Amino acid sequence: QVRLAESGGGLVQAGGSLRLSCAASGHRSVMGWFRQAPGKEREFVVTALDWSSTIYIADSVKGRFTISRDNAKNTADLQMNNLKPEDTAVYYCAAAQYRALGAAGWGMTRNYDDWGPGTQVTVSS
Repeated sequence: QVRLAESGGGLVQAGGSLRLSCAASGHRSVMGWFRQAPGKEREFVVTALDWSSTIYIADSVKGRFTISRDNAKNTADLQMNNLKPEDTAVYYCAAAQYRALGAAGWGMTRNYDDWGPGTQVTVSS
């Protein structure tokens, strides 16, 4: 099992930016981010596949969020721009071994092997 640790959460005004970082204790082929708002299910945000350089991203954050991976350091950063109050949530880093899945599969929590404890992001209006 790989341990994941997130950092970089906090409070920001609407329209602002935050950068979250995820550090893994070992290599995983897939690293991504999910989020969970109070009273809601955990939802997919973005994920990156290292063997194909493919990135899948949720429509709700497309054009505002980007993911970047450093395979040498086993890190995955989430750059969040033009933040909105509805982006408020606990953000979780997730990682997985290789599987032959497409966009739908990688959007499901059950296909990830490792999870970080989460970091809170609060966007004020």
